[in-house]
Amino acid sequence: MDSTYTLIETQKDLEAILPLLWSADRVGVDLEADSMFHFREKVCLIQLGIENRNFVLDPVSIPDLSPLGPVFADPAVRKVFHGADYDVRSLFRDFGFVLENLWDTELATRFLGHRSSGLDAVLQARFGVSLDKKYQKKDWSQRPLSKEMIAYAAGDTRYLLPLSQALEAELAALGRLAWVEEECALLQQVRAPEVEERPLFLRFKGAGRLDRRSLAVLEALLEFRLEMAEKKDKPLFKVLGGEALLRLAQVKPRTLEDIRNLKVLSPRQLSMYGHGLLAAIHGALSLSEGDLPLYPKTRAMRVKPLVSLRIKALKTWRDSLAEELDLDPALLCNKALLTQLAQLNPKTLDRVWSIPEMRRWQKEVLGEGIVGVLSGL
Repeated sequence: MDSTYTLIETQKDLEAILPLLWSADRVGVDLEADSMFHFREKVCLIQLGIENRNFVLDPVSIPDLSPLGPVFADPAVRKVFHGADYDVRSLFRDFGFVLENLWDTELATRFLGHRSSGLDAVLQARFGVSLDKKYQKKDWSQRPLSKEMIAYAAGDTRYLLPLSQALEAELAALGRLAWVEEECALLQQVRAPEVEERPLFLRFKGAGRLDRRSLAVLEALLEFRLEMAEKKDKPLFKVLGGEALLRLAQVKPRTLEDIRNLKVLSPRQLSMYGHGLLAAIHGALSLSEGDLPLYPKTRAMRVKPLVSLRIKALKTWRDSLAEELDLDPALLCNKALLTQLAQLNPKTLDRVWSIPEMRRWQKEVLGEGIVGVLSGL
């Protein structure tokens, strides 16, 4: 397989390859971003692969990538990704690209029953190829990029096209091709959130176990970290770690010496952020009881005995079917859907088909079984 690539760094270079992309029936796509190094992550390279050609586009150097948009939106050109969720979100966030006819080889491998669906594992099993990951955690926003880094970036798309064709053929033979196509059609619509959700503690692991005063301290610390990360153009975890913030919120140290004694910050972090952390803590401690935040507790819905019986019966049937199909049971029907089915208790196919949360392929494959299990009870 051709191991060369063409680096696209100018508007003219981009315009020159557009006819090749338009004429291809499928294009392999991969991205390199800088989320490990900057506060606001961005796409730093776009790798595109067609038959016997690989292109590496540099968004940092190309003034206008909008001519590429119609290629991504063209339903006649299949865009092949491996693990597309992050890429779909990033392409829309940075360039406004909307995808049509997306194909995710990672999803495809899971619907074929493979438990190891990472690209490295899949290529090793399929083609005996081992990907070199030594540049995986490099800063892709730096310029100039070394030839070795660019060659590494081009490598992932090199095998996507033959991989996608092989997977499609196998899925078709098993009657599962439409399943993956439906999942991919939904996947191409995912979007990154436009604004940071408030309060910040809603997305912080462990926040739900804190009392209200500790929660106020945690929120103040998270706001401080966010401000520092933006100011220094660093990702949040490179400013202050989550475990350190949680410990500070629990203990609520009043002095720099108290923070030092906790041993959750390095001397450098204490020097840079100590006074700011103390100000955040003292500010939260001064709040009145009425102003303290309250973590939204979702009251566990009491499951009626009959619903519990249905869940157990559906799960037993699903697990048996998943074993027969050699699929992850959760991929076939996850816990949330099982619970919903048990609550709705659909005893006709028409009722099953009226459930909007179910995929079409699930209704076709599982419908009669669901009706049979529930009717049997």
